[in-house]
Amino acid sequence: MKLHVKVTLAGGRDEEFMGPGLLELLRGIEDTHSISQAAKAMRLSYVKALHILSRLESRLNRKLVRRSKGGAARGGAELTPAGHRFVLDFSQLHDGIVRHAQRRFGRFKKKYGG
Repeated sequence: MKLHVKVTLAGGRDEEFMGPGLLELLRGIEDTHSISQAAKAMRLSYVKALHILSRLESRLNRKLVRRSKGGAARGGAELTPAGHRFVLDFSQLHDGIVRHAQRRFGRFKKKYGG
């Protein structure tokens, strides 16, 4: 028996705007300095990546990614200070929830086996 925990943020109508996939994209941008490269590593289209990043930034009302136009030689992307802080804070929230759930699940599993 295993426990799977998915932590997402949702708006007033339960529309999810942040979760593990977007966290992976933000970390990829942080590592590669490229939205395109980060999206490609996730098998996500560049247009889709831009859309979900824009939706997140709009929902949070702050810029998380600074984009530079110019193609492979001059273009790129990087997380803003708010973006770095958001990745850290969401990661800590996620990890804390997962740790708590795993502890509770351990007690459940002892009781019901598996």
